[in-house]
Amino acid sequence: MTFYLLNNVRGYIMKKLFFVLIVFTFTVSLTNAQVSKDGWAFGFDAVSPRLFGDISAEKMNFGGRVLLQRNMSEHAAIRLNVDYLMFTGQNAVKPLDFTNNTIKFGVGAVYSFLPCEEFNPYVGVGGGLLYYTLKNATIGGGTKDGSFFGELTADFFIGGLYNFSEDWFLKVELAEVTASTDKLDGIKAAQGGMFGGTLDSYTSLSMGLLYYFDRGTTSTYCEELARGITANIDYTKIEDIVRKYATTPANVDYNKIEDIVKKNTPAATKEKVITSGNWVLVGVNFESGKSNLSPESYPVLVNAVQVLLSNPDMKVEVQGHTDNIGSESFNKKLSEQRAETVKRFLVAKGVAASRLSTVGVGSSNPVSDNKTAEGRSLNRRIEFKVLGK
Repeated sequence: MTFYLLNNVRGYIMKKLFFVLIVFTFTVSLTNAQVSKDGWAFGFDAVSPRLFGDISAEKMNFGGRVLLQRNMSEHAAIRLNVDYLMFTGQNAVKPLDFTNNTIKFGVGAVYSFLPCEEFNPYVGVGGGLLYYTLKNATIGGGTKDGSFFGELTADFFIGGLYNFSEDWFLKVELAEVTASTDKLDGIKAAQGGMFGGTLDSYTSLSMGLLYYFDRGTTSTYCEELARGITANIDYTKIEDIVRKYATTPANVDYNKIEDIVKKNTPAATKEKVITSGNWVLVGVNFESGKSNLSPESYPVLVNAVQVLLSNPDMKVEVQGHTDNIGSESFNKKLSEQRAETVKRFLVAKGVAASRLSTVGVGSSNPVSDNKTAEGRSLNRRIEFKVLGK
């Protein structure tokens, strides 16, 4: 009676762990992260397994895992893994300590829910092939000591990835694994897996790291998701909205921004127009990982339009810049998109497209320290290179 009570209590606790992990997965604070269409990752985990079977009491269980993952899209991936697991416990029949040393060769399919976020929850299904060695199994229960190979498993797992560096992720996972026979615990008896039946199963909680050694093709999925379809943006309407609500509590003093631009940017004055060199648009900024303009950028760009219209022979190269977050190829493409966004605004306000060219510089020319949030904000900028008249 005590044996079955312990197993029921343990099953209740593990089910609650599933629930807690799901709640944590969908309530964690989210921020934007990088994502690719495909790629390869290598991972390693520490594993804490719990065997559901007929042994009366478990002692120290431990294990480890290495895995290789291939991303098939922004959401889907397949993975191969090799697990080592050690189960120990008190044999229900013999007064001896039972041990099971298991090596599992597994394959799984993974679906990620929020690939664009810093914390990305996922679910997966898969299977495995077991090789294990039993010691002090219960002979009377129909299982002998020895090594066994070829038993199959059915796997279900949920987890989450936390992106704490460009290519590194912290990984937490909870899995339920059901074996194809009833001898994994060394005893053939009525008590079975976590969800009932006679087949043995185990639940594992793992934590480790996932490293992308090949990011593959850079995806624009997250950027498109964040900004929506931008093919037909009415910039005049956006500017009118911004100006209409500029006096509401938005914590942005647009008049002050224009005064700063006029004071510190010679190109913004009629008396002294830049004819060579670079013209930095102070106040034109972007959010991290995005190419859509921040609200405070519009008064600065309107001022730039006035200067360009006042000097119809001036030609400029619109240069986009980024901070150093993300890969070099991603930042290069993102900076090109930022330059194109500014060009579209200028053309919409009457500047001839033939006077404007664009280039993406990426993160190669910072004006401030990328180690601070303020510095990275200043590096996400637009510059005009005056090409002459």
